[in-house]
Amino acid sequence: MSIAEEKERIRRTIWRLLEERGIARYPLPCYGRIPNFEGAERAACRLTYTDEWRRSSTILANPDYAQKPVREYALKHGKTIVMATPRLRSGFIIIDPSRARGVENYASTIKGAFKLGLIVDKPPKPDLIITGCVAVDREFNRLGKGGGYGDREITLARSLYGYIPVATTIHDLQFVERIPVEEHDVSVDIVATPTRLMYRDGYIGKV
Repeated sequence: MSIAEEKERIRRTIWRLLEERGIARYPLPCYGRIPNFEGAERAACRLTYTDEWRRSSTILANPDYAQKPVREYALKHGKTIVMATPRLRSGFIIIDPSRARGVENYASTIKGAFKLGLIVDKPPKPDLIITGCVAVDREFNRLGKGGGYGDREITLARSLYGYIPVATTIHDLQFVERIPVEEHDVSVDIVATPTRLMYRDGYIGKV
């Protein structure tokens, strides 16, 4: 089996598992997506306990529904959000938390971001990157939905500004033993689930 075939097998296994267990939630079906999941809000809340989160004033975030709670927390905490537009078709959207005050729930959606944000071709320097994943393995390698956009967003930001930590929120069922890696693949530094907070350089435990 090729690396591409093995990656797709893992994706389909995760998508099927989340739907069969009733973990996947809107938008459904989760096949072909960064899956939204029950407990996404708890995972996002755990992420806010990290030093990387506390130190950040600007966050580069993916637009997927699974990470909407992360974007909403960021705006409520007074952080500027730089959201990658879907498939990077329109570049990036900068959302100033002062413009989102009181409407953070709406501003953290794609529709709200386009309405309240400013579209730019190049993102400003972020202090933290939030990415969506279909799966993450024990070496903190990430697996996206197959389009390569998550890797491109991270690689672009780091090519412009140097090393920036990367975090993701996933359900515990999305944590797998091993994901095959190709040269262009990017790993994550922090994983927050509904029950755990983990760093690539050491297990943190429950928060």
